[in-house]
Amino acid sequence: MKKYILVLALGLTLVQAKTQSFDLLIKNGKIIDGSGNSWYYGDVGIQQGKISFIGRKDSYDAKRVLDGKGLIVAPGFIDVHAHIEGSELSVPTADNFIFDGVTSVVTGNCGGSNLEIANYFKRIDSVKTSINIATLIGHNTVRRAVLGDVSRDPSAEEQARMNQLIENAMKEGAVGMSTGLIYVPGTYAKTPEVVSLAKVAAQYNGIYASHIRDEGDQVTDAVKEAIAIGREAGIPVEISHFKVTYKPNWGRSKETIGLVESARLEGLDVTMDQYPYVASSTTLDTTLPTWAFSGGRDSLKMRLNDPKIHAQIKKEMLDNLKKKKLKNYSYAQVARYAPDTTFNGKNISEINRLKGRKAKAANEAETILEMIAAINRTQMVYFSMDEEDLKRILQYPFNMIASDAGIARYGSGMPHPRAYGTNARVLGRYVREQKVIRLEEAIRRMTSLPAQKFNLRDRGLVREGMAADIVVFDEATVGDAATFTEPHAYSKGFAYVIVNGEVVIDNGKHTGIRSGQVLKGPAAK
Repeated sequence: MKKYILVLALGLTLVQAKTQSFDLLIKNGKIIDGSGNSWYYGDVGIQQGKISFIGRKDSYDAKRVLDGKGLIVAPGFIDVHAHIEGSELSVPTADNFIFDGVTSVVTGNCGGSNLEIANYFKRIDSVKTSINIATLIGHNTVRRAVLGDVSRDPSAEEQARMNQLIENAMKEGAVGMSTGLIYVPGTYAKTPEVVSLAKVAAQYNGIYASHIRDEGDQVTDAVKEAIAIGREAGIPVEISHFKVTYKPNWGRSKETIGLVESARLEGLDVTMDQYPYVASSTTLDTTLPTWAFSGGRDSLKMRLNDPKIHAQIKKEMLDNLKKKKLKNYSYAQVARYAPDTTFNGKNISEINRLKGRKAKAANEAETILEMIAAINRTQMVYFSMDEEDLKRILQYPFNMIASDAGIARYGSGMPHPRAYGTNARVLGRYVREQKVIRLEEAIRRMTSLPAQKFNLRDRGLVREGMAADIVVFDEATVGDAATFTEPHAYSKGFAYVIVNGEVVIDNGKHTGIRSGQVLKGPAAK
């Protein structure tokens, strides 16, 4: 009798195995699971938004089968350094990210975020997006809410109010806090202020992500400050868009990487992220001394209208240009200038000539001041980095791939091409063509490493039980198409992109499906 029951039970098990149902089954793929391990061939079954099977499945009941033969099957890419505030509501399909294999982003970087995280998540839930979204709480946002744009230390009461805002954000689901110590008003903060805030984030298992105070002449001091904040606050550190800028500093990535490695040997959790381009992108404001912005834009305009202060600002701009060993502002290209869109794609030297001025750095500085006075934000692209530094940083194993981009509106402005092609560029140019790193390693940097760092615990690996965020691409053709002169071009080679079990890219076309979710930090209730 017992033998009969055992045989019957085994028979039922075999029947159940043969009739296992899937919403989606990817067959015959070359699986790179995100761990850094070697690829292997197999099938991936998806049920109710989760990976429910990995192996070989000859008998199955699937609503849809995707042929993965000759294609890589990998976890969806996680972009830990994005700036999507506002654009996620106007372009919820997030095409530029999705076509680049990105299924999750972390926004709120460089010190700028939404202040009320719970309300922000409600807005995302109501509009629905094609990508998953996590956020940091920005130090600049918090400081501005309490102190405005003034250049001074906070009082004890003001520090307490800022600390409370950080605590509120962490409880509402932020994954950590970010700083933008090159930007107003964050640049006015001293290290102890940031440490106090970081300690609060640390209490809720958050991380500290920093656009450090300087990426040029003082870059080593800036890296040391980020590490010191992590050490004193007891918090994991992520150094954003790791780089060294301008020719006098080329080669110093050896020093900065060495600082990170030393910190890790000390037992500090310090990592970095990087975009694979030799040009950065930020605002035109960064060409001015930060003191000029103290008190806000109205105060800046008053200073520019004072001939003596105007001359001092201009002098410091030109002195800074000389330090960078630059003769003019031709390295600075306009990405978006709302008052005159004909400026988009032109550098400051070209715009200066269009204004009828002689080709002198002093005249170009005057052109910049006029542009800044006309509008609050002019987005720029700055050509300032060296390819050898880029590749050296890319080879560091605790470095993630991140775009530092927002959701692009196709055809609008002249954005940095990283908005469209960051991951594909790494896979095509630096893996396949130049062999700077191996494919398995590149995918680890795009998936499990960022998931681990930012506490996205059910993402980043092709494993049973994990969220079904998956990319299926051709390793022989994957690559970026966006350039600095033609930036609006989607990446190539992605056959399918799946977000929470739904096919968002289907045979290379966006389906319009918005299956993304809010990804909350570990302290969220």
